[in-house]
Amino acid sequence: MTLSICLTLDGPSDRAVRALWRRLEDAGVPTLASHTHGRHVPHLTLASLRSWDLEALGPELAGLRPLEPETVAFDAVGMFRRSRCWLVPAPTHELLHRQEAVAAAARRSGADLHRHYEPGQWVPHLTLAPRLRLDDLPVVAARVYDVLPLRATLSRLTLVDTSTGTQHLIPPAS
Repeated sequence: MTLSICLTLDGPSDRAVRALWRRLEDAGVPTLASHTHGRHVPHLTLASLRSWDLEALGPELAGLRPLEPETVAFDAVGMFRRSRCWLVPAPTHELLHRQEAVAAAARRSGADLHRHYEPGQWVPHLTLAPRLRLDDLPVVAARVYDVLPLRATLSRLTLVDTSTGTQHLIPPAS
């Protein structure tokens, strides 16, 4: 089980990604929509924590500069070695800065940050298909490139328990 610190999308952007997930599912490609507990939401993970204390983490995250909605452009498909297929966002200065600040806040709280989420190692991505088979890649590419480029607005910092899909509120700064 891990806890992810994610940027979730505004309503129209969330619906656009879910529509893309449906296009892929309709073509027989399992997506994040049907993966594990089925409660996944479109998101960009800024930090993945292997251990954490919510009572210590909350105030650290609440103390960050407030998130202004940011529009990012997705114009390509990527894959990690273990078959995760994703949309590639153009990494803006603001997005990279936000990820560094979140990683630092997580470390200050005593959380154990997964090594792939260390600043300089992090690859920004929005997951489409978490267990893509190589022979499904042409289907994914055809369906995805029909709708790209996709502009999406990142609107909220959210804590997500990846084993259940439960979202935890970040308490307001005191």
